[in-house]
Amino acid sequence: MDRSKIRSLSVIAHIDHGKTTLSDRLLEVTGTVSARDMRAQFLDNMDIERERGITIKLQSVRLEWKGHVLNLIDTPGHVDFGYEVSRSLAACEGVILLVDASQGIEAQTLANCYLALENDLEIVPCLNKIDLPAADPERYAEEIETVLGIPATDVLKISAKTGEGIPELLDAVVERIPAPAGDPADPLQALIFDSHFDNYRGVVSSVRVMTGTLRSGDKLRFMQAGAVHEADEI
Repeated sequence: MDRSKIRSLSVIAHIDHGKTTLSDRLLEVTGTVSARDMRAQFLDNMDIERERGITIKLQSVRLEWKGHVLNLIDTPGHVDFGYEVSRSLAACEGVILLVDASQGIEAQTLANCYLALENDLEIVPCLNKIDLPAADPERYAEEIETVLGIPATDVLKISAKTGEGIPELLDAVVERIPAPAGDPADPLQALIFDSHFDNYRGVVSSVRVMTGTLRSGDKLRFMQAGAVHEADEI
C-alpha cells in the first residue's frame, strides 16, 4: 500500500455532540458497512455502551474513500475516559474535531483539542447537527475561530444524522490530514494502542507502525517488558 494514500485519524468531541453517529455515517457513506447490515452505534460493542449511549473503549476501523485508506479511531467523549483518547491520538496524524452546532464549544471540546495540539495533529473542525432547529452554525464557526484560532471558513458543517456534508468531510480529511511520515526501509518501530483477547486467535493488538515494515512471522520485542513475541497474523 502506498503510504501517501493512507490517512490515520480520530474523531474527538464533547460527550453527546454526535461522535458515534458520525462514525456510523462514515461507515455507511464509504460503503464499509452495507445499508442492510448497518445499525446504530455500530462501533460500540460493550453492552453498557449501547445502554448508556456513550463510547468507553476506543474502536478502530479501516475505511476507503476515492483511492485512499482512512484508518478511523472512534474515541470516548466523556472526561472519565481521557486516557483512551490520548492513546488513540498517539496513533494518528489528524483529528476531526466535532462540535454541536446548537451548543458550541464545551469543556471536553477544549480538552481534546489541546490534546490534539500537544500531539502536533492536523485538526479538521466540524459543526454537527445543522439539521436541528436550534442550530446556529455561523455563530459557532465564529466561536471556533475566536477560541481555537481556526478560521471560520475552514469549519465544515454537517449532519451526521441525515448524512448532509459527509462526502465533503471525507474529502477534507484526505486533503488536510497528512500521510504517515515513516520510512518503510528503516528499522521497525511500532506503537500498540489497543489490544483484546480472542478465544480463537489469542491476543489481538491494534498497532500503529511508525517506521519500518511488519510482516507475519516477524519476531517483535516489546520495549516495556523486554518480552519477544511472534506476529502470527497481520
